[in-house]
Amino acid sequence: MRSSKINYLIVGLFVLAMIGALVTTVAMLTGRTGAVDNYYTYYANVTGIKFGTQVVYEGYPIGQVEQVTPEEKDGRMQFRVDFSVIEGWRIPKDSVGEIAAPGLLAAVTISIKAGNDKVPLKPGEMIISKERSDVFAVVSGVAGQLGDLMDTNIKPLLDNLNTAVSSINDIIEKEGLILFEDARKVTKDLSELVAFMAGRVPKIADNVEEFASRMNEISNELGNLITPVNREKIESVIAGMEEASKKVDTVLESLNGLLGDVGELVVDVGELVVKEDGDVRQTLADTRYIVQSVSRHIDSINQNMEAAARNMYEFTRQIRQNPSLLLGGEAPKDQSKDQ
Repeated sequence: MRSSKINYLIVGLFVLAMIGALVTTVAMLTGRTGAVDNYYTYYANVTGIKFGTQVVYEGYPIGQVEQVTPEEKDGRMQFRVDFSVIEGWRIPKDSVGEIAAPGLLAAVTISIKAGNDKVPLKPGEMIISKERSDVFAVVSGVAGQLGDLMDTNIKPLLDNLNTAVSSINDIIEKEGLILFEDARKVTKDLSELVAFMAGRVPKIADNVEEFASRMNEISNELGNLITPVNREKIESVIAGMEEASKKVDTVLESLNGLLGDVGELVVDVGELVVKEDGDVRQTLADTRYIVQSVSRHIDSINQNMEAAARNMYEFTRQIRQNPSLLLGGEAPKDQSKDQ
């Protein structure tokens, strides 16, 4: 009898301990393990918010929702959410309370984002609220916009594409055979042109090769001809030609001076005739003789000068056409051996 009472006592104590542990666990999970501070905020949509909804501060649980009260303000319905947090928990004044869910399938919480203000909120004051960012609402809005885009833009675009494809098919059916025949003719002409060019290309290549070989020979001959020694000889010949031309110019200037002197002499003779009659006749006779001598020989002088100029021109022309004559010309014959 006594042992059964002891057993009942032990079982009762165990049950009481388990009940106390359960209450303690639930209190710890709800954050109501001690004194709390109360705050409130307003939301336009409190989907998922109810008594016992967890309140977290930067992800750390600090309290729970105590009450949700609907209130009308400015003709619209708003919801006051009262919640309690651990007593003495410092919340800056510019902190923001947002309805959020840590995961896609996680429970909704009131997440407080810490502000930068150094002054904390006093118990009983309002926390700045931020409406919930509903992923499903955003997805639904995007889907609606895509539907509108399909109806207003994509469908007309597809209709235009279908019309264009139909037009292209009609054109191909009507003009396709003509285009095909033209393409066949062009292909035939191209094949004939290619065959003709294939027959001409070897000849063209041979001609080009022959021309290149000739150019190489000419360049080699010019390289052999234009040596430093030959260059000096050519320069000396050109210098001699310049000196000869200068001498011809000197002879012409002398003749011009002689004619001028004769003219002056005639003038002087005329003046003497006017002034004196002494030896004027003898002077006139001498002057007449000089003039007659010059007039007799002036033609031969002019012919010799013209022949010299022609020979000089012919000499320079042959040198320009074939500079090798300066090196490969035949030496003049020695006439002293014939005598």
